[in-house]
Amino acid sequence: MIKTDILIIGAGPTGLFTVFEAGLLKLKCHLIDALPQPGGQCAEIYPKKPIYDIPAFPEVLAGDLVDNLMKQIKPFQPGFTLGERAQTIDKQEDGSFIVTTNKGTKHHAPVVAIAGGLGSFEPRKPPISNIASYEDKGVEYIIRDPELYRDKNVVIAGGGDSALDWSIFLADVASEVTLVHRRNEFRGALDSVEKVQDLKNQGKIKLITPAEVVEVIGEGAVSGVSIKQGAEVFNKDCDHFIPLFGLAPKLGPIADWGLEIEKNAIKVDNTLDYQTNIPGIYAIGDVNTYPGKLKLILCGFHEATLMCQSAYQRIFPDKRYVMKYTTVGGVTGFDGTKKEAPKAVVKAIE
Repeated sequence: MIKTDILIIGAGPTGLFTVFEAGLLKLKCHLIDALPQPGGQCAEIYPKKPIYDIPAFPEVLAGDLVDNLMKQIKPFQPGFTLGERAQTIDKQEDGSFIVTTNKGTKHHAPVVAIAGGLGSFEPRKPPISNIASYEDKGVEYIIRDPELYRDKNVVIAGGGDSALDWSIFLADVASEVTLVHRRNEFRGALDSVEKVQDLKNQGKIKLITPAEVVEVIGEGAVSGVSIKQGAEVFNKDCDHFIPLFGLAPKLGPIADWGLEIEKNAIKVDNTLDYQTNIPGIYAIGDVNTYPGKLKLILCGFHEATLMCQSAYQRIFPDKRYVMKYTTVGGVTGFDGTKKEAPKAVVKAIE
């Protein structure tokens, strides 16, 4: 049983920043995320995407934002349960909660903060009847480690940014890259479309359009695919088939926790602390909804800050917390040392 003060479901930017705000209150946090690493969409889907609305950063890559958040919370030593999905929640007689993952890991906390972004992401799978039997046997819906495709024959299906970008990237990794799309036109950035066309002209990418993969071939593992182009169906040898049709956000098991749901988001009270209809369970970031809600990372940070103040009062109802600015109270540095406020400032306050 993993015990903590605040159990955070979702290790995206909002969940990570919650650790910092809770740490200032001397509250311990543990995070659960179905993805194998912290960072949520920023790390999994678009780590190289620039973000422009983070204060003090005119531009920051999503992956770099995650790295900086991880540095910021390191002094507070949060725990992580990664690669597991929060499955069930059970309220205890004392008002605390036990959350169990799909792999049976149990977590006990007086406060649960759902910071699951848009929910758990499930890949949009093409309508190929036998594709499920080849998953993790040469069929992958998300590229996590490009080195898996080193010197391999790869077929990618899709017409968006992800399919284009990975085709470009793997052109210098795989022995052969084939991009299959059901239309001649692509939905991705014009620059990426032009790069794919240039790589095709150089013989580094094979482009098959308009066409679609209709079957996966192989004995126990992928050895090829069947491609339909017009009235013709032909086989193409490959070691990996990667259909990149995007990810569909779903609340997943959280939708069955008795929370008030509106349009695939969790309703919260934004007049005070972003608490749900179940006392002790909060929802912050893109996963929640309330009048005037904006799905911005910046807003998630704000919600996390107020939620932590409420969580402190819930955990310590008999204590009165007086907020201090970090410029006054100081904060533990990344190297573990205490960064004190300037003496002149402290003296003025005294």
